[in-house]
Amino acid sequence: MTDLGGRRALVTGASSGIGLATALALAAAGAEVHGAARRVDLMERAARGRFAAHRADVTVPGEMAALAAEVSAAGPLDVAVFNAGTNVPERRLRQLTPESWDLLLATNLSSAFYGLRAVLPALRRPGGLALFVSSVSAAWPDASGPAYQAAKAGVLAMVRAAALEELGGGVRFSAILPGAVDTPIMDRRPEPPDADRRRRMLRPDDVAAICLFLAGLPEHVHVPELTVLPADLQALGRPG
Repeated sequence: MTDLGGRRALVTGASSGIGLATALALAAAGAEVHGAARRVDLMERAARGRFAAHRADVTVPGEMAALAAEVSAAGPLDVAVFNAGTNVPERRLRQLTPESWDLLLATNLSSAFYGLRAVLPALRRPGGLALFVSSVSAAWPDASGPAYQAAKAGVLAMVRAAALEELGGGVRFSAILPGAVDTPIMDRRPEPPDADRRRRMLRPDDVAAICLFLAGLPEHVHVPELTVLPADLQALGRPG
C-alpha cells in the first residue's frame, strides 16, 4: 500500500464525490489531509475526524488565499488536489446564458487557478504535486455542454503550461481526465442516468485511487495526463 506518512495534502471539493473519496484515501495512506468546500458541515460529518475540514468558496480568490495561508502556516504542502466542479441541466449551446457560462467557468476553471496561485509557494519544492481533476470531455466532445467542456479544456491547458513554466522547480503538475463517474453531478444532467447506467460508471473511489497512485510515485517521476474510462460504457470519442 502507498505510505504517505509525514506528508501534507489539500483537497478542494472535499464534501462529496471524487473530492471526498480522495481526501479519505490520502488520509488512510497516512497523510495529514485538509479538505476544502463550502458545505463544511457535510464535510465534517463525512470526514469523522479523518481529515481537517475547512470552509472555503473556491470561486473566491481571497478565500483560497486565506485557506492556503492557514494550512501552510504549519509547514509546506506535498500534494494539492483541485477537484471542485459543477454543471447545470440547461447546458446546451442554445440554453446557456452569460450567467450560467460564468458560473461554470468560475467553478470548473477559475477556481483551479485561484487554488493553484494560493498554494504554489507552499508546494514549490522537490516532490511537490499539483493534481487537477479535469474530464475526458476536455479532449473529446460529449453531452456535458460547451461551457463545461471549455472549462475542463482550460484546466488541461493550464496544467500543461504550468508544468512547462515550473520545470526544474520541483513541482509536478498532473491532469486526470475521467469519463463518466457516478457522483451527485449526474443528478444535474437534463435526464439523470438510471440505476443500470450508474452501475456501469466509474466510482469516486476509482479516481481517488489514481490520485493516491500519483501521490505515491517517486519525486523524479512525472505523469502529465491520465485518462480513465468506465470499460463497459465509454471509449475515446464515444461518450457515456
